[in-house]
Amino acid sequence: MSIQPGDTIPDTAIQVIDDGIKPQQTGALFADRNVLLFGVPGAFTPTCSNKHLPGYSKHFAEFQQRGISIMCLAVNDAYVMQAWAASQQTPAGLLMLADGNGIFTRALGLELDGTAFGMGLRARRFALYAESGVARLVQVEAPGEFRVSSAEAMLAAIGR
Repeated sequence: MSIQPGDTIPDTAIQVIDDGIKPQQTGALFADRNVLLFGVPGAFTPTCSNKHLPGYSKHFAEFQQRGISIMCLAVNDAYVMQAWAASQQTPAGLLMLADGNGIFTRALGLELDGTAFGMGLRARRFALYAESGVARLVQVEAPGEFRVSSAEAMLAAIGR
């Protein structure tokens, strides 16, 4: 079952790409702050690179003004996530989370079996808003869609 509003963010190891690559626990990463986490099936893939990540980069300042940190999750290794962030010129402070083995993604219950497409285990396309480590809003896309997890949709859903 996937994470639901009111659930605590699972505490697993993750690699954070910000100023270099740093291992961290998700419990500490989400503690004591408001976080918008969006998950993508893969770095450098069309919708992820042309719409999803660019939308959060474009609206990054709006989330910051609301006191919300932005994090992007993919089941890719840290070097791929670092190269993707550089190629997309993501704003400083937009954290890229590399979940190379899919441990955090599975703990969230948001994994996608992409083996039919040669992609193996991936994250479903989603956006999750959490306050102090507790999920408040979880938006998961239907297969092949990109609507409810966009930056614009999440800004509207969170309000304020």
